[in-house]
Amino acid sequence: MPVARWMGLCNSHYYATRDPFGAGGDFTTAPEISQMFGELIGAWLTDVWRRAGSPDRVRLVELGPGRGTLMADMLRSMAAARWAPAVDFVETSPVLRAAQGDRVANARWHDSLDAVPDDAPLLLVANEFFDALPVRQFVRSAIGWHERIVAVGDAGFAAALGNAAATPLIPELLWNAPVGSVVETSLASTAIAAEIGARLSLHGGAALFIDYGHSGPVTGDTLQAVRGHAPADPFADPGEADLTAHVDFTALAAAAGTAASGPTGQGDFLRAIGIDARAETLRRRATAVQREAIDAAVARLTGETAMGRLFKVMALTGRDWPAPAGFA
Repeated sequence: MPVARWMGLCNSHYYATRDPFGAGGDFTTAPEISQMFGELIGAWLTDVWRRAGSPDRVRLVELGPGRGTLMADMLRSMAAARWAPAVDFVETSPVLRAAQGDRVANARWHDSLDAVPDDAPLLLVANEFFDALPVRQFVRSAIGWHERIVAVGDAGFAAALGNAAATPLIPELLWNAPVGSVVETSLASTAIAAEIGARLSLHGGAALFIDYGHSGPVTGDTLQAVRGHAPADPFADPGEADLTAHVDFTALAAAAGTAASGPTGQGDFLRAIGIDARAETLRRRATAVQREAIDAAVARLTGETAMGRLFKVMALTGRDWPAPAGFA
């Protein structure tokens, strides 16, 4: 089967059957590192909402909301600004829905974005969501471009090459890439970005994408698996590890077809919207041990060799909505 189908089936089982987050899981996301992350995202959304005229009705949506930690922190920040929008979660995992319900009261759940009513300005956050969506992989050989497939042999599952008929699916700029080059595309990601863009164009609003990735088109095999906070073989133990690939922010912006800001590094973005000031406020009423934890969290979220450069942030805005904060 194509790599995209393999990735989709594996991740569907993986997320439906466990809570993979935190020290006891397989990986840790930014909201689990520090409350500052979610509080600042909530403040960012509050700022753009206010500058758009504080519309009475909005659709506050999170794609792939994990344990609900990010939204809970966002809502606490919004409450400080005397704003309490209703929440729509796009989540299919029954295990994670239960965790989200413990943290966010009165949330509404949907299996897909198209199930969320399209009747008001959209305020959407997707943190480490697009990286888990299936990617197609194409490999250049001496005779053309092949789609990478997953085959089974004596040693188990492994990557293999399909027929050399994939050239029309490769961005023209990369047609003549060196032999051995890998190109990745994600139809699932661009379809969701297109739907978000259409909603923003119709009703206005803003969307924030935070993920590790790049501005394409580029070559490179970025498919990876994580299990127990360590790299794993993406073709071993199907459904028992988190499979991800780097996000092409250029492709998302093109599919959305609306005003885009960024991508910029997560470190630059968080500093621009006030993480240093927020950290200093928390330090003033913290113990010495807590101050060390706050400093460590800032370093991890913004450091050049941690999440600060690899993770990128991009915003989309709809018609008549102001340019968002945090982008040069």
